Amino acid sequence: MSIKAEYIWTDGTQPTAKLRSKTKILPDGADTAALPEWGFDGSSTNQADGHASDLVLRPVFTCPDPIRGGAHLLVLCEVDHVDGTPHPSNTRAALRAVAEEHADQEALFGIEQEYTFFEGARPLGFPEGGFPAPQGGYYCGVGADEVFGREIVEKHLDHCLAAGLGVSGINAEVMPGQWEFQIGPLSPLEVSDHMWVARWLLFRTAEEFGVSATLDPKPAKGDWNGAGAHTNFSTRAMREGYDAIITACDALGAEGKPLEHVRAYGAGVQERLTGAHETAPWDEYTYGVSHRGASVRIPWQVERDKKGYIEDRRPNANVDPYVVTRLMVDTCCTALAKAGQV
Repeated sequence: MSIKAEYIWTDGTQPTAKLRSKTKILPDGADTAALPEWGFDGSSTNQADGHASDLVLRPVFTCPDPIRGGAHLLVLCEVDHVDGTPHPSNTRAALRAVAEEHADQEALFGIEQEYTFFEGARPLGFPEGGFPAPQGGYYCGVGADEVFGREIVEKHLDHCLAAGLGVSGINAEVMPGQWEFQIGPLSPLEVSDHMWVARWLLFRTAEEFGVSATLDPKPAKGDWNGAGAHTNFSTRAMREGYDAIITACDALGAEGKPLEHVRAYGAGVQERLTGAHETAPWDEYTYGVSHRGASVRIPWQVERDKKGYIEDRRPNANVDPYVVTRLMVDTCCTALAKAGQV
């Protein structure tokens, strides 16, 4: 039986890249451990001009396709020029270099991906022409009056598990139609690859229900929480001692670093990071224990145990995981190495 291999990549749309995919048919018995490169028209994906439109999809991560089943595959790809060099939209290549440079520190990430279901032009669960009851009872809620889209969420979770992705949990979020799944703890490249495939599966699963899923960081204006991608981070030294925790927090607040990070943490970050709705102001940097209004939170048990991880609460739901993991590894691991905390 022929194998359907769904080649997935991120395009060049600005300010937020979109996922694209197309199906390649492989003959029965094909070596799925060495999948072929494949071309595409970059002029149709905001990645090339029409006079030189050929770009290359180079497989980097493969997993079972839980939607088609059988021997069919999902194939995540980097985008290269025809000469084999990374395309500017290929943010994975930059992460690859930084992750290799600091591999000795054994960085691990867990990313909390919030998202919102939309039915037409309004969030799922919002009445037509009006608003639901104020937020408060929706978070981790139960019941048809407070939870919307659970059947999609459960199917997406099953798909992620069947694909072998490192999903570690799900929950309903603060706004109606808003949910979260978590990926990790995994290495920088692994957590990012798994996140992009999980996002593709989210959009593809919701499609079957006639619902769209959005990573918009402020999907409903007014007194409603935004959608983030809180990023949990540790190195071996952080998992073994508290001094390294503080060094990492201080490094993220060093001169120039807060704005460097925030500017790369997803389009619309200023709409979400207002200082309200469990966020810190986008132009201020703070960290604190058990403080969800800080830029970076040190969980209470980390202070108690004097070891563990930190949570950067600033990344938007639409952040590129390759970018946020690269920045955190580069900033924190460089500082830890200078401090001899490796």
